[in-house]
Amino acid sequence: MFRKNLKKDPELFQNVSEGLRRLYRTKLFPLEDTYRFHDFHSPALEDADFDNKPMVLLVGQYSTGKTTFIRHLMEQDFPGMRIGPEPTTDSFIAVMHGEQDGVIPGNALVVDPKKPFRKLNAFGNAFLNRFMCAQMPNPVLESISIIDTPGILSGEKQRISRGYDFAAVLEWFAERVDRIILLFDAHKLDISDEFSEVIRALKNHEDKMRVVLNKADQISTQQLMRVYGALMWSLGKIINTPEVVRVYIGSFWAQPLLVPDNRKLFEAEEQDLFVDIQSLPRNAALRKLNDLIKRARLAKVQAYIISSLKKEMPSVFGKDSKKKELIANLGEIYHKIEKEHQISPGDFPKLDKMQELLNGQDFTKFASLKPKLLEAVEDMLANDIARLMAMVRQEEASMPSQTVKGGAFEGTMSGPFGHGYGEGASEGIDELEWVVGRDKPTYDEIFYTLSPINGKVSGAAAKKELVKSKLPNTVLGKIWKLADVDKDGFLDDEEFALANHLIKVKLEGHELPPTLPEHLVPPSKRGTVEA
Repeated sequence: MFRKNLKKDPELFQNVSEGLRRLYRTKLFPLEDTYRFHDFHSPALEDADFDNKPMVLLVGQYSTGKTTFIRHLMEQDFPGMRIGPEPTTDSFIAVMHGEQDGVIPGNALVVDPKKPFRKLNAFGNAFLNRFMCAQMPNPVLESISIIDTPGILSGEKQRISRGYDFAAVLEWFAERVDRIILLFDAHKLDISDEFSEVIRALKNHEDKMRVVLNKADQISTQQLMRVYGALMWSLGKIINTPEVVRVYIGSFWAQPLLVPDNRKLFEAEEQDLFVDIQSLPRNAALRKLNDLIKRARLAKVQAYIISSLKKEMPSVFGKDSKKKELIANLGEIYHKIEKEHQISPGDFPKLDKMQELLNGQDFTKFASLKPKLLEAVEDMLANDIARLMAMVRQEEASMPSQTVKGGAFEGTMSGPFGHGYGEGASEGIDELEWVVGRDKPTYDEIFYTLSPINGKVSGAAAKKELVKSKLPNTVLGKIWKLADVDKDGFLDDEEFALANHLIKVKLEGHELPPTLPEHLVPPSKRGTVEA
């Protein structure tokens, strides 16, 4: 009955978050609950999971600069922060916005319905004693929350001393965050066994993963190239996907660069990373939608696996031996389900992990296949999600530009230290003289060899000279549009000089402006023609 109403009533959802929450509760949760999804994969979603701000998870070995990176973003210390060369951060710290500075301990945090952490209760006291929320008024935290994690150690020590499943906790966070940043230290690049295990645990979340090669100012350019190559090779072996993970190289703290040779590279990389983080609030609804689709696909597979095992179980004798046999032959059951229901092999849970979890289950209590529950999820994926996708676009269009503001993000916005200020097409932006005039005598010599008529050269004559730059016609066409300021189809000496200046800008690796900036408009055209 609910499904029919859902199809008929286009005004059912007021916004994307409410739509996702209701779809989960009415359509996906019943399937998860029936086939024990929460015992095998991930706890049930809470209301706070649909309403919370975008979260960024920082993961890395000790002393890679995770806590310093957070401090760099916010330009402010946060409660509970400890920084040092030794393993200092021994807790998971959720850095979130609050009216006053303060710390909420883990046990109190997991009973707060307004925070998306209630299901972390399952990891027990050993974890909760190492979990807290640092709250503070900071403009960056008005848009995003940041999760700081304990530094990953090498060797067996950390496995014994932690007292909780570190990889499982990280996997729980990975499912719910919008961005996972893996930090590496360029000065001592080493990927421990536990770090490799953690990265593998994040296997299904490669789309959220970004890599930061931090402290890159401590080594020379030649060493940096070698370290970068070694990092990419190591990551390729661990992540095991054909796509290359995006790596940002830099020194993410507010101290002078030790080796300043690569300053421009570090500035460009930091800007790219900031743009990526700033896009998170805008894409948050889409990310939640994407995660719900992934969860629904896994829940469907879980239903087929559990119902298949139930179907194979004898009603009276030999239950234990049959259970062992079914677990041993789980790979064949996967293959059968794959063929029967046209499911991609990539949608199935890891075989060895599933076998391990099935050992502790009573197969006789498993539910048999209930087509109505699966139909509801199919309907959700086929119809409701498409409607919510359209709503996401509408919400994005109607909202003011959502972006992360404050902290280090403000420093790169404007003024002479904004990214790219005074470079490329922006060169000469705050000078009184026309910047093109510096090289105009050189350009004039070429201009007069083209036999101008009435002080102007034709498009055909100019083309012969401009193509010598070897730039493609699409780029030269744009340069012509920008340089032909009075739009008469000819270039005078100033416009010809401007065209050559823009060619130089492009050849130096900068982008062309979409419209001609005021400071590049030739002096004779200022005030008479719109730039």
